[in-house]
Amino acid sequence: MQDILLVVDMQNDFVDGSLGTPEARSIVAKVVEKMEQFEGPVLFTKDTHREDYLETQEGRLLPVEHCIRGTEGWELVGEVAGAREGQVIEKDTFGARDLPAVLMEMNQEDPVRSITLVGLCTDICVISNAMLIKAYLPEVEIIVDASCCAGVTPESHKIALDAMKVCQVSVTGENEEA
Repeated sequence: MQDILLVVDMQNDFVDGSLGTPEARSIVAKVVEKMEQFEGPVLFTKDTHREDYLETQEGRLLPVEHCIRGTEGWELVGEVAGAREGQVIEKDTFGARDLPAVLMEMNQEDPVRSITLVGLCTDICVISNAMLIKAYLPEVEIIVDASCCAGVTPESHKIALDAMKVCQVSVTGENEEA
């Protein structure tokens, strides 16, 4: 049985770039520590947009260019990129549409006991990917480490954690949050 760590969108633009927040910056060291201590495969998602981002539905609703492929903002934060190697799954929307196939293949090769999610943003991409995984691997324990996640706001972070709990996602680390 294997446990998997999914590091969601720990990219420069979400930490200290165009959509960066103090809360996002505050979790970088915790995410790196979690990655270094994790005994199992690590996967990464990367929010990935094209130059025409502002013309997309998301771009019209959130008109802030971010994570444009090939830019510094699109890259993983240096400390995170250097902590562990792992498969990168690019996504052009909140949920990584290719993620279920990757995880189901891993589950066939060596059954997955749990998948732990960390990263950004709790209330957008973390919750979207947690629900996506739950739909495709309903018998696998899905865990979100709240101490290694940050939302757009502290309030929306908490709301997302509560919503995931209702959907049978285990939330850990709430007492360890900064």
